Amino acid sequence: MHYDSQQPSRVIDVITLRAHYKCSPIFFIMTKLLEWLLGVSLVAVAWGLVTFDLLGLQLPAVYKEVAWPMPVYLLVVFGCYSLATVGYRVATFNDCEDAARELKAQIQEAKEDLKKKGLKM
Repeated sequence: MHYDSQQPSRVIDVITLRAHYKCSPIFFIMTKLLEWLLGVSLVAVAWGLVTFDLLGLQLPAVYKEVAWPMPVYLLVVFGCYSLATVGYRVATFNDCEDAARELKAQIQEAKEDLKKKGLKM
């Protein structure tokens, strides 16, 4: 596969993919949304098959009792995962000291410019 050397993220060249696989590249470029939708769809199908016994497997009642509230449990787990991810990202957020100094310098410059124009602060 060909990687674009101009961009640091190394985006895959779509034309090369199309020529190599002779089909639409949409099947190979998966966004996070598509990954989550695929995962949720697979879990939903498995849940439906077990809960409603669509394949006629005649599973024991215990399996159905466990499977029935599973979406609620998974929603709680997803919420916990989301909170943990946000908390981790906030805790490890990098300070941009160079940008802060640059911004302070620009603010000072703007204040001086406004004082020259007659604005009192």
